[in-house]
Parts: sequence; structure tokens; C-alpha cells
Amino acid sequence: MAPSPVTSGNRRGYLMPIGGAEEKGSNPRILSRFLEICGGEQARIMIIPTASQLPETGPMYADLFLDLGAERALFTEIRERKDCDDELLLEEMDNATGIFVTGGNQLRISGILGGTPVAQRLRRRSAEGVPIAGTSAGAAMMSQHMIAGGASGLSPKEDGVNLAPGLGLTNTAIIDQHFSQRDRLGRLLTALSYNPFLIGVGIDEDTAFLIDADNCGEVVGSGAVTILDASELSQSSRSSAESGTALSLVDMRLHVLTEGGRYNMETRQASI
Repeated sequence: MAPSPVTSGNRRGYLMPIGGAEEKGSNPRILSRFLEICGGEQARIMIIPTASQLPETGPMYADLFLDLGAERALFTEIRERKDCDDELLLEEMDNATGIFVTGGNQLRISGILGGTPVAQRLRRRSAEGVPIAGTSAGAAMMSQHMIAGGASGLSPKEDGVNLAPGLGLTNTAIIDQHFSQRDRLGRLLTALSYNPFLIGVGIDEDTAFLIDADNCGEVVGSGAVTILDASELSQSSRSSAESGTALSLVDMRLHVLTEGGRYNMETRQASI
């Protein structure tokens, strides 16, 4: 599933994948930055808590955005695919100046939203210039090829990652979250071994990668973003590896960026 095309006169909206566990108390800088790009005091935020099975998730984020000064913050309970046909929900998405997708299980997002009017509206609103943020599972679902699970550890392995279709807000990057905290370098490397065209983006907790219309990302938050660039990969053992064995990947580039660091996904250049 690819991003919707941008129509004449528009620029694609920001994407803000967040690594999870973003600060919500004394210094909620990631949520504040998202609110700022959505219009500040005029922001109307739609919250989609489908990934979570906790009933308090939607109301909690609505209260957080209202406390930060949003004009409006609504959450919608999408628990079944039939809920995605609700015309009032789709109308609220059309009126939103920002859409926030919560954490939980990314397979709930793809399984419940995939192929529905809500997923189509998410891609269309992004193409129309509306910022979309997602934390944890909500970050993973942005990729066309979504990481759904996999083993912890530093080394890539033949069976080290489970992939599933995401919602396709980006077809340039494959995103992983809770990256350093859950030791996920190996599974992101494994994902890239399937398709070296993609850029691997591993995002730590309380950290976001704010991607603009020119496909340039900026790090926001207290942790780091790890960028894996396989575009110059010269050798890989992927095609010959036996089940469960480690993979060899030669000429993989790696960047580690902290707050303010930038990475241009078109030119594949990093800067701090």
C-alpha cells in the first residue's frame, strides 16, 4: 500500500513516528511539537487508539492534547472493521488538523483498519498536508512494509523479523520502535536484507523522527534515532542462509542521530 499522490498546490503533511513511552508529564516536548505543527491553539486532533485494548488510552491522549492547548481533541473507538464505515468518524477525520495513532499492537491497526475507508482517509489526509503522528505501534504502521515482530539482539538472522503490510504512509522507510530499549538492531537489519532499497529507521523511547514534505527527518526528544542505509549493500547471505542462522551484510551504512540531527531520505545524507 503506497502513499496517496499529492495533488497540485499541496505539500504532503508531516509524519511523526515516535518510539513509544514519550514524556507526558513535566516536559511533553514531542506531543507539544506535534500540537505546534497541527495549528497550536487552533489544532483539532483526531486520536485513533485502535492498537490499544485499554479503554483509557483514547481519553488519556485527548486530555493531554487539550491540556497542551488544543482547540479540540477527539478519540474514536474503532474496534471492528465495520466501525470504519461510520460517516461521522470520516467527517471528523476530514475536519482534523492532525491525526494521532496510539501504541499497542500494530497488527490490530493493520488488521482492523487495512483496506477500509479510515485507512484510505489517513493516506489522503496526509497527501493533503495534514500531519500524522504515531507512537510505538502507531509508528510501525506508517511503513508500507511493517515490522510486526521479531527477535531481540544485535545480529541479523534468517528468521529474525516478522513482516506484514502496513498502512503505507511512507514507502521509503521501514520503522522500528522502542529501539535501543528492546535491543532491536538485529531485526531491523534483517528487514533490510529483504529489500535494501528501504531505509531503516530505529527510534528510541521518548524520541520522534519528524519527517517533512521533502522526506527529510529531524530528531526530537531525549533519545536517538538509528538510521540504516543499505543502498550500497554489496554482498548479502540472505538468499543462501539456512533457517535460524546469522546473516552477513557487507557495506551497510549506519548513523546515530540525537535531538536536532537530520537525515535526508532522498539524498541519503545525515547531518548534526
